[in-house]
Amino acid sequence: MRCISGLSIYDMDRCVFFISLGCDKNLVDSEVMLGELSARGYSFTDDIDEADSVIVNTCCFIGDAKAESRDTVRDMAERKKAGQLRCLIVTGCLSQRYREEIKAGIPEVDALLGTASIGHIADCLDAVYRGESFDTFDALDTPPYCSELRAHSSGLHYAYLKIAEGCDKRCTYCIIPSLRGPYRSYPMEHLKDEALRLADQGVRELILVAQETTLYGTDLYGRKALPELLRALSETEGIRWIRILYCYPEEIDDALIEEIATNPKVCHYLDMPIQHASDSVLKRMGRRTTQSELRAIISRLRDRIPDIALRTTLISGFPGETQEDFEELYRFVNEMEFDRLGVFTYSREEDTPAAVMEEQIPAEIAEQRRDELMILQQAVSLDNAEKHIGELTEVVIDGSIPEEDVYVGRTYRDAPDVDGCVFMPIDYERMSGDIVTVRITEAGEYDLIGEITE
Repeated sequence: MRCISGLSIYDMDRCVFFISLGCDKNLVDSEVMLGELSARGYSFTDDIDEADSVIVNTCCFIGDAKAESRDTVRDMAERKKAGQLRCLIVTGCLSQRYREEIKAGIPEVDALLGTASIGHIADCLDAVYRGESFDTFDALDTPPYCSELRAHSSGLHYAYLKIAEGCDKRCTYCIIPSLRGPYRSYPMEHLKDEALRLADQGVRELILVAQETTLYGTDLYGRKALPELLRALSETEGIRWIRILYCYPEEIDDALIEEIATNPKVCHYLDMPIQHASDSVLKRMGRRTTQSELRAIISRLRDRIPDIALRTTLISGFPGETQEDFEELYRFVNEMEFDRLGVFTYSREEDTPAAVMEEQIPAEIAEQRRDELMILQQAVSLDNAEKHIGELTEVVIDGSIPEEDVYVGRTYRDAPDVDGCVFMPIDYERMSGDIVTVRITEAGEYDLIGEITE
């Protein structure tokens, strides 16, 4: 859960407590809504006891996220029932997917906004203050909302840049196309302007996100325009690093590989969710690659960019996954030696083809397989990390742990929140966002220890 606030000075009668749940893409939507509300005169607090309104931007991609969103909305509804809140608005994926259930089951919710309706948030809250209803669900094929008012809520030196909305892939386990609609790219000019605004606010690292980044531009320009976008963004003064997440492997082409290899601002890092390695499981998932194709893509990336850090995610316990399928995946992970890897157990989501497949795997088996993969990956990660001992590398300072007298940072091989860190003894005062040269002295499964050499 992210409780995000904007203005430090607030008006108790128009003061909002904003909760952003789920992924980084949802966080971008939350920051857009914060900006829209701020322009309308609303203020924000990170202390719920000071707020008279709460907005919950929800997620329901998998079961755990759905439960967290429902619990949060119910908790806020209890506060409203007790007279501690004047307004409660629910936005995001849970609102889009379960609008009727929320309206019937949680009457304390004053208004609901769909995923394509974030641009209406200020009108919505205005209406609720006037005692009017304002449920709005724009069509999911509506062009993505391009706001110039996004508030970079964290004040950190990195920010997520959402380059597209929706997805056309329709993997059999995934509800996202029903919640976010078809693939729609943000215009390149808007993204260039947003990058400039973020840089003016102190952002030094742009992290490109979408449900699928590699198809950027195909709907607007009739071609894959991600390499072109990378070149345009790299011209933004003040931006030092550009990182790419959520690349579907089958869409990675030579033009993208070459841009990553040759653009000095693009990190040699790629997040490439593959989900599995057994051809039979991949086929049932509706994925568009085979294991041999995955091997070929990984080989092309590593041949052209030898120092590239590859991150992937897997699903264990997908319906029909046999022990042989799992063992094939296990061997693949062992052989590929991914730099970063996460494993999720399969989440059975209603209204998806996978939910009605036969041979649903018991949760305990899915969890056991996940644990086995993660234990294997710990060993792989440690081996990879130890190779960097003695190396000089650039590290961006993310913050410090004063009680331990250390800075905390990341190399280009690490995305915020999901990857490892570098811990360095504090030498003298440095600013968050500073990039320093560090000699790596120790390595663990996920984190490194080093000394600043400057």
